[in-house]
Amino acid sequence: MFRSLRIRNYRMFAAGGAVSNIGTWLQRTAQDWLVLDLTDNNATALGIATALQFLPMLLFGMFGGVLADRYPKRPILITAQIMMAVLALGIGVLTITGNAAVWHVFTMAFLLGMISCVEVPTRQAFVVEMVGRRDLSNAIALNSSIFNLARVLGPALAGVLIHLLGGTGPIFLINALSFAAVISSLVFMRRSELTLAEPVPRAKGQLREGLKYVLRHEELLMPILLLAFVSMFSQSFSMSIALMAREVFQAGASSFGLASSMFAVGALAGALLAARRARMSRKVLLAGAIGFGLFQIASGFAPFYPIYLGMLVPAGIALITINTAANSIVQLATSPEMRGRVMGIYMLVFTGGAPLGAPLVGWLSEVGGPRMGVVLSGALVLVGTALAILATKLIVARVARRVPATA
Repeated sequence: MFRSLRIRNYRMFAAGGAVSNIGTWLQRTAQDWLVLDLTDNNATALGIATALQFLPMLLFGMFGGVLADRYPKRPILITAQIMMAVLALGIGVLTITGNAAVWHVFTMAFLLGMISCVEVPTRQAFVVEMVGRRDLSNAIALNSSIFNLARVLGPALAGVLIHLLGGTGPIFLINALSFAAVISSLVFMRRSELTLAEPVPRAKGQLREGLKYVLRHEELLMPILLLAFVSMFSQSFSMSIALMAREVFQAGASSFGLASSMFAVGALAGALLAARRARMSRKVLLAGAIGFGLFQIASGFAPFYPIYLGMLVPAGIALITINTAANSIVQLATSPEMRGRVMGIYMLVFTGGAPLGAPLVGWLSEVGGPRMGVVLSGALVLVGTALAILATKLIVARVARRVPATA
């Protein structure tokens, strides 16, 4: 389960990432709290801050993948981490001194999003350079475990620290300090133990080349299309949990927190189970997608709150199985010189589903009630899985007719 940790470079990276991920979730919670403080609990302002942080990935994520292929990945990651630390330090100082305004938070959120356009696909593509192809699936699963553990610990710890330290300013400073862990891990890696991909020379049409590369390879296209369909409803699942807890089961804040924790526990368990597999397959990916759809439907029909909570655990396991399997399959099927661009496309579809799926789930829940929203979301995941398989076959057949076999 933890075999990638025997590799020194990855062990350092994972340890630094664990510290930095907790700091990131501390900051996300503090950022939301600060926006509400500065705007007298204006929900629209909170939505703008969130949108500004994720919008750049939708607009420029694929260009970030191009940069990841053109330049050595470790210097890019070090630079990106330093820039994010400086942003956290800046907003922390502004908040502590009482000079923070909501436009400062909006600016920081947008700049973080711009940095992430390059940092995220680069980080995804860098994993294989640390662990090699044999342990890639395990390393991706362990990364998911670290991320989900931070997602459980970070917000809860942020609430305690905001209370104890008297505000959000110190939280931003703590996050700025947490970047030292991951920066140090990158700086002190043994370069001789990395399997570095050769940088791709700058040339015209590299973004278009990445798109064509995905369309020509069924083993890449199918998981990316599947993820595009599933992410529309998986990214908004936390919203569905809130609606079910409050409107269907009349759960209070503590009970709602328990529901979120049960889903996170399932996600963590799914990541650890995925880490036991030597290699992810298409069957595992499809099983995760079908399982997530079915458990969504089952949770929508749950008659009692304890049963609903029980359904959230396997739903979390299934969702992380999808994410881990898709990531692993795509990276292993991609040639080193194309990995950055392919991961840029991967992250685009992974994050791009939420702006489409969340309003649809919200509308379905408003029209037919939260139960109907959850049940239909699960059904649409199953339909999307079938459409991904069908669309892959149609696209690959069409491209094969238009592109010579030697291309």
